Formats: sequence, structure tokens, C-alpha cells
Amino acid sequence: MKTKRKVMTEEEIDRLVIAQAKDKTAWEKPIKVCRLKKTAVSLPATLAARAVFFARLHREAKLENWLNRIIQERLDIEEAAFAGFKKDLLTKNSR
Repeated sequence: MKTKRKVMTEEEIDRLVIAQAKDKTAWEKPIKVCRLKKTAVSLPATLAARAVFFARLHREAKLENWLNRIIQERLDIEEAAFAGFKKDLLTKNSR
């Protein structure tokens, strides 16, 4: 069975961190975080030209920024649709 942790206030956390700051045994090993490498995607010339046109139309300085925004928006829409479909499917199967 899971036990609930005591919720600490910011002041309690600050006091604990300050008290343990010089105690090396109180700290976990450092975590190394690496940035993901960029991925190159090739587009047909006609599609790239259309994308450049719309990036300019939307006053975006870089095509890459506009594409990132558009892809993120599309992924948000797809994830919401998928979650809705999954919910509907679970509701229908539970009847």
C-alpha cells in the first residue's frame, strides 16, 4: 500500500536544503542532461515553397520557427482527438 508524503511548505524545504547543503551524503548523484540533437526533414521543393510563403504571410522570420509552431499545433489537435476517441471507445466498451 502506498503511503502519502507529508506536504512541506517552501520554508520547510528551504530550511531542510540549507541544513543539508554541506552534507554530501544527503545529496543524490548529479544527473547529466543532454540536449536532443536536431533532426533534419526533407521536403519536396513545392511543399517547401508553399511553407515559405505561409511563414512570410504569418510574419515569421524563420521558416523553422513557423514549421515548429504549426507541427506543435497539429500534434496538440491530434492528441486531443486521440484522447477523445479513446475515451469514447472505453465508454462504449464498458456498457
